[in-house]
Amino acid sequence: MSSFFIDSVLIDPPLLSAPMAGFTNYAYREILRRFGGVGLIATEMISARSFVHKETKGEDLPGRLWGIFEEPRPLAVQIWDNQPETLAHFGQILAREYKVSVVDLNFGCPAPAIAKNSASGSWLLKTPEKVGEIVAQVVKACHPTPVTAKIRLGWTRDSINAADVAQAVESAGAAAITVHGRTAQDMYRGTADWDAIARIKPFLKKIPLIGNGDIRTVDQALQAFRRYPVDGIMIGRIGLEKPWIFRQIAQALAGRAVDPEPTLAEQKKLLWNHYQMVAAHFGEKKAVVLMRKFAPCYAKGIPGARQFRTAICQANSEQEFLRLLETLFPQE
Repeated sequence: MSSFFIDSVLIDPPLLSAPMAGFTNYAYREILRRFGGVGLIATEMISARSFVHKETKGEDLPGRLWGIFEEPRPLAVQIWDNQPETLAHFGQILAREYKVSVVDLNFGCPAPAIAKNSASGSWLLKTPEKVGEIVAQVVKACHPTPVTAKIRLGWTRDSINAADVAQAVESAGAAAITVHGRTAQDMYRGTADWDAIARIKPFLKKIPLIGNGDIRTVDQALQAFRRYPVDGIMIGRIGLEKPWIFRQIAQALAGRAVDPEPTLAEQKKLLWNHYQMVAAHFGEKKAVVLMRKFAPCYAKGIPGARQFRTAICQANSEQEFLRLLETLFPQE
């Protein structure tokens, strides 16, 4: 499968990492870069309103901006809110001051705190015209930095309108669209509907279509490219468990031999390095707490993972964290 462009940004290989709140921070993004294979890496999604509020008050800016200034490009930053002016203001700062490669707008998050309580994320799928208004203002503010959007199939199974939303997104000037193959009502239950994703392609005039949902193996990625008219694939949760999967898929797409899974010793070193990066920025105490959600991802499929997950969520020191790593990853 060939590379593609988001406006002038080359996406090669055609694999994108999904923005995941609480997970895709600078440390995780650095791990993805070490393995390679990601054509476009994304940050966690960031609240535009929170940024603007802190900026106005002269407070420290959101921690989710950690690393954005220094890290390599291309880099996408995903933002959310429901006010065009707020999103445009934040998007312009990201484009002009932070010089990010892509500003991505979230119209897909189904979490009640964002969708229902804040009338943002996937809630906006109910009103394609509002989506178009937001995209148009952010595109104008960010020019020439490309603006993209991530959506779901619709708010409910009875109100699937992804084609309408996609047309509104493209007509407003967005440079690409990512579609997750579930509705907001589905949350993460069931199976992503890639046939529904594919049905959106004829409604797009020229912008790339990126598919997202349930890609967990190299073979599934290859099959998605073969069977569906997508320009790229966005991968989320399995990348937390196996950050090397992007490289494996890229190798397979290029017709090269696929690297084997890292050994347990290599995975242990990777997890320890991940902790060290977080600790260097946040300090030991906060790093141990933050790693309570990352460490169980690495542990999946390893004997003793359940006990490790329970224990790691109670760890309070670096020494205890390291001791638990030694328990999960015994010397080979």
